[in-house]
Amino acid sequence: MTITIKYFGLLTETTQCHEESINFSGDLVSELLETLFSRYPDLRLKNFQVAQNQALVSLNTKLSGNEIALLPPYAGG
Repeated sequence: MTITIKYFGLLTETTQCHEESINFSGDLVSELLETLFSRYPDLRLKNFQVAQNQALVSLNTKLSGNEIALLPPYAGG
């Protein structure tokens, strides 16, 4: 399946892109992250949350949509 991954904040500096589409055959969010960590080793060192189809998810969540966003910590104000 083709998954669109969106990067926000400082994660765009780590990946050098705001968005990309990849072909992925795994089932879990954690498997997708391992693929991204192999592409961008410094991403493993960053603190972020994962959203699938605009809802925060855990690493054990089964991939069910085609849009993933990596969200760094943010402060409200």
